[in-house]
Amino acid sequence: MNESRKIWRSVVEGVGAALPERRVTNADLEKMVDTSDDWIVQRTGIRERRLAGPGETTSVLATKAAEKALAAAGRTAADIDLIVLATSTPDFTFPSSATQVQAALGVTRGAAFDLQAVCSGFVYAMTVADKFLASGSHERALVIGAETFSRILDWEDRTTCVLFGDGAGAVVLARAQGQGAISDRGVLTTHLRSDGRHREKLFVDGGPSTTGTVGKLRMSGKEVFRHAVGMVTDVMTDAFAATGTTAEDLDWFVPHQANERIIDASAEKLGIAKSKIVKTVHMHGNTSAASIPLALATACEDGRIKQGDLVMLEAMGGGFTWGSVLIRW
Repeated sequence: MNESRKIWRSVVEGVGAALPERRVTNADLEKMVDTSDDWIVQRTGIRERRLAGPGETTSVLATKAAEKALAAAGRTAADIDLIVLATSTPDFTFPSSATQVQAALGVTRGAAFDLQAVCSGFVYAMTVADKFLASGSHERALVIGAETFSRILDWEDRTTCVLFGDGAGAVVLARAQGQGAISDRGVLTTHLRSDGRHREKLFVDGGPSTTGTVGKLRMSGKEVFRHAVGMVTDVMTDAFAATGTTAEDLDWFVPHQANERIIDASAEKLGIAKSKIVKTVHMHGNTSAASIPLALATACEDGRIKQGDLVMLEAMGGGFTWGSVLIRW
């Protein structure tokens, strides 16, 4: 990367997370559907998840995560002029859940909107926010991933209902000047992909324009697994090529928390040491767009991720969509 060109970077100032109160273990699910703790753990690594209760909507969880991120950053609502909320489970068809967060926080300037890329949503949202900040149009953004996937699950489908959970995570991104070097703090490079030919492998069978209903999640697990490793490693390889870095240079790998086997296989294919992987899938399940910021919040709170660390984010979701973000923390 150019070592002398001054450019705008999007620097992470703070991270926050919020989870519903209700904790549901695999043992609890054994009483609800024909499944077992052994079956779930062996295939996914998931041991428990949180499920939203009455009043715990996507925007409510998103607002709580945003408040914690602001506190961690030492900022207030008055400092924010952009909110990008990644979700596939908004409170309403419209208005956007981002505007509900905006109102709840008391943000009165700038723009707020939702972004829908399913499990890749947070990676997409980070990329979009980075473009706004790097262009100079905005100063400071809240980037949020929030989901209440329990509302769109078929609780009689044991192959899917055991996989997902609810939650929200948020980061505060601030515009700061960099030198165009890989030593710069902030987002260094982003890479997004999609391929709409794969819709039937992971989708919701409803919507305003088709059935007039919310619909339920449907997934062909084997097909998703078959595509996942190749797709996510592709965009990470692109990130390394764009920055002149390698897997050895990473301090932390923070992937979408869908399935422990996919996480491990992706890391192994790229030569990322297991000690560098941040995993929270065992306690959160797959929280779609919320999974990466929830994992980031966990690793920041326990002191693993520190300023100056090189952090790789990656995700794949329905559509298919997939992408990567490489950040100097």
